[in-house]
Amino acid sequence: MDETAQIENFERRIAAGESIEPKDWMPERFRKQLTRMISQHAHSEIVGMLPEGAWITRAPTLRRKITLLAKVQDEGGHGLYLYCAAETLGADRSELIDQLLAGKAKYSSIFNYPTLSWADIGVIGWFVDGAAIVNQTMLAKASYGPYSRAMIRICKEENFHKKQGFEIVATLAAGTPAQHAMVQDAVNRWWWPSLMMFGPHDADSPNSAELKRWGIKRRSNDELRQRFVDMTVPQAQAVNLTLPDPELRYNAATDQWHFGEINWEEFHRVINGDGPCNKERLQARRDAHENGRWVREAAEAYAAKQQRMQAA
Repeated sequence: MDETAQIENFERRIAAGESIEPKDWMPERFRKQLTRMISQHAHSEIVGMLPEGAWITRAPTLRRKITLLAKVQDEGGHGLYLYCAAETLGADRSELIDQLLAGKAKYSSIFNYPTLSWADIGVIGWFVDGAAIVNQTMLAKASYGPYSRAMIRICKEENFHKKQGFEIVATLAAGTPAQHAMVQDAVNRWWWPSLMMFGPHDADSPNSAELKRWGIKRRSNDELRQRFVDMTVPQAQAVNLTLPDPELRYNAATDQWHFGEINWEEFHRVINGDGPCNKERLQARRDAHENGRWVREAAEAYAAKQQRMQAA
């Protein structure tokens, strides 16, 4: 078939709900969009280990330490699943990581905010992982097979992360006045950055329409953000916490919660490298990459030795 016929056949398959696999023909634009999206997701998982990783040794009990350690380990695994998915599109993992370390690749803006107290760890699990679940359950139905299959396992683990976070929040909210104040402060700081995680309004997103047409995204940014708000407001009420939005009110006509406008200037500033912890986060990843150089070199030397032995 010529390219026009190939595109028509490809889009018919998408419309029919078929899964696109690595060896199937796909438009180059589809491949590039997926590579960009999956690699940004992978980078977000790897950088996302840092805000919580700093609290493993400072968690208040051994149980909390073990649980947080397991969660941070999960995030590293998520990054590996996603880098593998990107490789099925022909991407080179080392090149993707080099782009991250050079500051040329984007990752979720949420991970450029500091974790100032133990309550932040609970709120990250509740808000950040809760927002991730809303977004990723849709990606588990994406048209590209390796991405959707990676999402199925990731979503199962993210559900554990959210429950862990909400349990911390509920415990602190029902504790002493100082503990309640601490978790309320964390809610105040993390609410708006969590809403930013879903990306810009659909009308302002240069990629949303194309991603939806190709079945990579099943819901728009604004639809997913609204779903997250509608789920989270009753949870906040249940533990006697206030979400920091004076415009927040229930709309009986739509059965949804109306919320105020996001500070998009802050969103673009942080996503473009000028957030509270952008430089710190990237430097931590660069240091880890450099400190692990000897492991990579040893692995490469061992692989080369094995190949020589097999060839002999």
